[in-house]
Amino acid sequence: MDAEPGLSDQYRMASPWPVFVALGIPIAELGIIFGLFPLSVGGLLLFGGSAAGMAFESGYAKTPWRGLFGVAVPLAALGAAFVFTAIDLPDRGIAIAAAAAILAAAGIAGTLFSPTEAPEY
Repeated sequence: MDAEPGLSDQYRMASPWPVFVALGIPIAELGIIFGLFPLSVGGLLLFGGSAAGMAFESGYAKTPWRGLFGVAVPLAALGAAFVFTAIDLPDRGIAIAAAAAILAAAGIAGTLFSPTEAPEY
């Protein structure tokens, strides 16, 4: 008798990333709308990290660290738009830019300190 009935190597494993993407977006939106700095930064970090993990897992990115840069660049542009344009919401723009800076820093640290070989699953 099988320890895990119904599972075999021919079926794809379920990915946990869509759940975290789906949680990160509303958490970040609530933080941005109500001006809650930690909530908006945390939600954007959850969204950005999950999007990078999903891109790596599906094969669109060679490493998850490059995916972090791909998420950090539009977030930095959005944060700058909130700070420097007529929208006039600098506190919320700084929160978005802070999340972009953290994602970019994580991408740099991961690129510099991660092993060069891809992990085996």
